[in-house]
Amino acid sequence: MNSIEKYIEHTLLRPDVKEEQLIKLFDEAKENNFLGVCINPMFVKKAKEYLKNTPVKIVTVVGFPLGASISEVKAFETKKAVEDGADEIDMVININAIKDRDFDTAQKDVESVVNAAHGKPVKVILETDLLTKEEIIEACNICVKAKAQFVKTSTGFVKGGIGATAENVKLMHDTVSTYGLLVKASGGVKTRENAIKMIEAGASRIGTSSGVEIVEG
Repeated sequence: MNSIEKYIEHTLLRPDVKEEQLIKLFDEAKENNFLGVCINPMFVKKAKEYLKNTPVKIVTVVGFPLGASISEVKAFETKKAVEDGADEIDMVININAIKDRDFDTAQKDVESVVNAAHGKPVKVILETDLLTKEEIIEACNICVKAKAQFVKTSTGFVKGGIGATAENVKLMHDTVSTYGLLVKASGGVKTRENAIKMIEAGASRIGTSSGVEIVEG
């Protein structure tokens, strides 16, 4: 296993973020050698400037947090984010389409973002709290067919949701790893012990707002 900081995308996606909190996030990412920061699209340009000449990846979100934007809007968001300096895109899958078993629509939605990202890695947030095990597998298969690079557990925005669980991470890993896709565990990962459980279950990335607490143990 790599050093745990190299799994962490230090995350700040709340709607009430102040600039001082954002700068603190960037500084903590640099000081702790985190793999990346995950921020809302409006902050990508600032992150690009502040984190230039560092290895910290800039990750942003698309169709967040509901996944209910139309595909053309998700594609536009993606294109703009890449132009602004995003290294990776975390999109929310069309959850409504998954629940209706309209897998063709869900796949085309993911494809629209993958195409707009022009080679930048796309992680697809499944929102596992809202899906059955069967639906998680179906969503993973969609992401394989759409040529995404990752599947991701959660937004962290489902009221009363559990977020990432080792059981779901393993299910996702077992479904996609044969095809070369990776898994990001996100949502409720707040301790070093929990982060290690996610990695042992198959996660290659950890999205968390508790990155500093995790590396400090």
